[in-house]
Amino acid sequence: MKLVIQIPCYNEENSLPVTLKALPKKIEGIDEIEVLIIDDGSTDRTVDVAKELGVQHIVSMPHNCGLAKAFIAGINNALSAGADIIVNTDADNQYCADDIEKLVKPILAKDADIVIGSRPVSKIEHFSLLKKFLQKSGSFVMRLISSTNVQDAPSGFRAFSRNAAMQLNVFDNYTYTLDTIIQAKAKGLNLVCVPVNVNPELRESRLVKNIFDYVRKSMFTMIRMFIIYRPFRFFSILAGVFFTFGVLIGLRFLWFYIFESGAGHIQSLILSAILIIVGVQIAVIAVLSELLSVNRKLLEDIQTRLKRQDLKKN
Repeated sequence: MKLVIQIPCYNEENSLPVTLKALPKKIEGIDEIEVLIIDDGSTDRTVDVAKELGVQHIVSMPHNCGLAKAFIAGINNALSAGADIIVNTDADNQYCADDIEKLVKPILAKDADIVIGSRPVSKIEHFSLLKKFLQKSGSFVMRLISSTNVQDAPSGFRAFSRNAAMQLNVFDNYTYTLDTIIQAKAKGLNLVCVPVNVNPELRESRLVKNIFDYVRKSMFTMIRMFIIYRPFRFFSILAGVFFTFGVLIGLRFLWFYIFESGAGHIQSLILSAILIIVGVQIAVIAVLSELLSVNRKLLEDIQTRLKRQDLKKN
């Protein structure tokens, strides 16, 4: 059983030695542990430091492509390296490396395909009250959208089985964390959360430079992924809203028409008709989007089979 620990890096020459030193050398049930660095266009000595410290695999992006693209590049290279389990962690040593064993155990026991490390957000000292509130609120919304029990949706401390890693697609250019949660449920992958610890902050987050910009991008990602993987539910809810308001306004018009001669309320009838028509049209879109979703699932199945064939050849 081979474990590959992948670490996306962007200008991490100072923090990388601390992170690498903390990584476990042995884990029960794991025969080999290898480290993979994804250099996302670093302009410092990140790559040189990784080589000096004996990192087995180094993937270099052509330029700074962002965390999402670096993550998926690492996943693909870890699979090519023969990984049975892939653990993703951050180069700033945010996550406690001793807890990698916690992430791996459910996969070894075949109880999970994806394991997410849930941080004690409310107890992290360097998180502001606003950030703690937004983290918890965002995770709550993600639980509703994805129909999972994820406790810490933005956590990048994750483990993936080989089977799960082969099925991952990342559509977002900003982050992979939300994409993969929604995909897990849609693809029938078992997602489990385990509590993990965090280390003192070495540097400020580069992903969350502006908390409100991060919230905006995260909400956009959640909505987009919900539409991609749950189109019928999304458009059905939207159709239901328009149709319900249309009916309610129509009933209001009937009330005034019957009991108050309907004088001056013809606008309500027009608005009711428009809302009901829009609701029906969106319902039609819901059916069509579900048909497109079935086609997407078939294409993703073909993609996964092709990946397996290519990896067998390699």
